[in-house]
Amino acid sequence: MVPALEIENLGKTYGSAVAVNGISFVIKPGEFFGFLGPNGAGKTTTIHCITGIARITSGSIRVYGHDVVKDYREARRHVGLAPQEFNVDIFSSVRDILDYVGGFYGMRKAERKERIEHLLEQFDLTEHAKKEFRMLSGGLKRRVMLARAMVHNPPFLILDEPTAGVDVELRHMLWDYLRELNKEGKTILLTSHYLEEVELLCNRVAIIHKGSIAAIDDTSAFLKDGKRLEHMYLEITKKTITAGI
Repeated sequence: MVPALEIENLGKTYGSAVAVNGISFVIKPGEFFGFLGPNGAGKTTTIHCITGIARITSGSIRVYGHDVVKDYREARRHVGLAPQEFNVDIFSSVRDILDYVGGFYGMRKAERKERIEHLLEQFDLTEHAKKEFRMLSGGLKRRVMLARAMVHNPPFLILDEPTAGVDVELRHMLWDYLRELNKEGKTILLTSHYLEEVELLCNRVAIIHKGSIAAIDDTSAFLKDGKRLEHMYLEITKKTITAGI
């Protein structure tokens, strides 16, 4: 079986600064994979290397067997990215944002229209379809970013802090939707500072710290002896919980 994602000895430097230091891991098709680490640990840099936003310094990345450098177009076609930042034209309407991405991936007009209507309904965005992105609440903006990642129906989704800043009700709604996507066969890589959602959603977890993989295992292995993922994460990244805080 061809891995959904295969990273071998990935290195990324910015001048003399090492952002990612020779990491390797594999994600199987259909996995829900948690990718954790402190701010500045190398999570977003790794994602940028996977999606071609950043140039790889050393090593290799393959998405469903396609090298992200040598076969960029095909590799990128297999990936849907919902980034942490809102990197859209804020004066465009929700519908236009989704339509543009569908056109970018070569979807015909009728196909785009059908897919966009489905996603607008799925994310409860139909009544907001004509609104400019800048006029939306933070939660609605997050929904648009997820819908945009899925317009071309990729088999592999990369979700970088997809529930950041959303209310509890919307977070649970998104969790249910992501579970359904995973059950339908979507491979998902999730980064999040909400470790509870990683516990609930992911079947395997990697922790990156100072540019290197500090731990990788099934989620259940991080929860042994009655511990929560949060406690294991803090131990692995050599942080301590200050009593009384």
